[in-house]
Amino acid sequence: MSNPDSKVIVCPSCAAPNRVPAEKLGAGGKCGKCHAALFNGQPVVLTSANFNAHASRSDIPLLVDFWASWCGPCLQMAPAFSAAAAQLEPYLRLGKLDTEAEQAIAGRYAIRSIPTLVMISRGKEIARQSGAMPASAIVSWARQNIGRKA
Repeated sequence: MSNPDSKVIVCPSCAAPNRVPAEKLGAGGKCGKCHAALFNGQPVVLTSANFNAHASRSDIPLLVDFWASWCGPCLQMAPAFSAAAAQLEPYLRLGKLDTEAEQAIAGRYAIRSIPTLVMISRGKEIARQSGAMPASAIVSWARQNIGRKA
């Protein structure tokens, strides 16, 4: 049985689940498997190998930036998304998913335009926003939606 006072945090480096006491979330911590920092203030590069771990197994929501390298607005928003990660961790994991490299995942979420932000909690989409945004708007939108239920 899980401890209600702890959270499962998926490692951004090896995708291993780690149980962290809730009161120590802000302290960061290291992965028990690979010893990498559990939070580094940067978005995780999401692939078919690690997407499900971050989207379904973590106790904190995942905010995905669906993007492509040929998309001008996506490239323009990339620094803002990175800046938002530093402000939203450890209560939200941010990740970037290249829709060209991971077409099956983009299809599963019916991504029709990019950039599109999708917030996922325990495998279920809870919020979506399309279009490039500055860091302040990403942070504000994420904070408004973090507690929503699917």
